[in-house]
Amino acid sequence: MSDLSRHLPLSNRERTDESAVTGDWREALADVVVLAAALAPSPDDADRFLTGAGLGSSTGTPLTEVAAGIRGGRRRRIRSLVDATRALLVLAGDRPVALPPTLSGAVALYAVTRMPFERRAAVAGSTLSADDAGWSLGRGPGRTATARDILDFVLGLSDTVPGTPRGPKL
Repeated sequence: MSDLSRHLPLSNRERTDESAVTGDWREALADVVVLAAALAPSPDDADRFLTGAGLGSSTGTPLTEVAAGIRGGRRRRIRSLVDATRALLVLAGDRPVALPPTLSGAVALYAVTRMPFERRAAVAGSTLSADDAGWSLGRGPGRTATARDILDFVLGLSDTVPGTPRGPKL
């Protein structure tokens, strides 16, 4: 019986140091703003990003300075990171964005629990696996796609259901 308990959730699995675990997403949010700085060619694009991210308007302040202010500022919740990531993907359009796996996985996990019913129904009973980021969400038969494709779907930026041949749409 003790061997079986290792595989159960919240069981007696091997203990690891979790002292670095936090609910503060300042660093990740600042990283998203820095990524946006590289993709925003004009101050208008930067302001649209900041507005979409719920970070206000910079009135000409470079995004790198906004990121530094976030790093040194108040604690940020996952919702702020989700909003900023969505704004970043809108800003990027078809251009590739290199999101760290922990960041993309956290955003996807938060967004998948809050997406509209028809989107939840489209992926219900399946596991969404990001083949390029090493994370997965859900349970059931696997649907493998890139982290970007999964994020686009769960954030409402695309109607293409991730991990299906020829990408059926909602």
